Amino acid sequence: MSATGRGASAQSATADREIVITHVIDARPELVFEAFTEVRHLSHWWGPEGFTTTTRVFEFRVGGEWEFVMHGPDGTDYQEWISWTEIAPPERIALLHGESRNDPNAFESVLTFEPDGAATRIEMRTVFPTKELRDEAAEKYHAVEGGQQTLSNLAGYVTEILRKGTEEG
Repeated sequence: MSATGRGASAQSATADREIVITHVIDARPELVFEAFTEVRHLSHWWGPEGFTTTTRVFEFRVGGEWEFVMHGPDGTDYQEWISWTEIAPPERIALLHGESRNDPNAFESVLTFEPDGAATRIEMRTVFPTKELRDEAAEKYHAVEGGQQTLSNLAGYVTEILRKGTEEG
């Protein structure tokens, strides 16, 4: 079997359980990575349109945890938990995300931050334990739209940081 064939097989093994979202942000990878990994930034942009986030615990290190509540625009609170499994600044973050530490339906996400000229192309590749959980996330929780909105919020926040920095400098 060729190397290409193996790569294609590995891809097809998880393709039916994945959601992949990309966004280009008009800032250098270091700033985008910082906005994604420092608690002082996260509450300003994390979550889909209309959501706010309250952080309870935040420890950004491999094995560290982020416990937070996402507050929906309808008043619903969503308990969330993330554990960082890989951190390679400013290129890559891998994490496990669920409702709590022992959530059997927790999913894995890998975020990559790649230079794209003067901008950053961020890719969020999420793999769910089963196709059914992926489908439920997409259909019931609008994970694709929510992920796109979240990365769009990140882009807007980073743009605002740059604008304020220009005004102050």
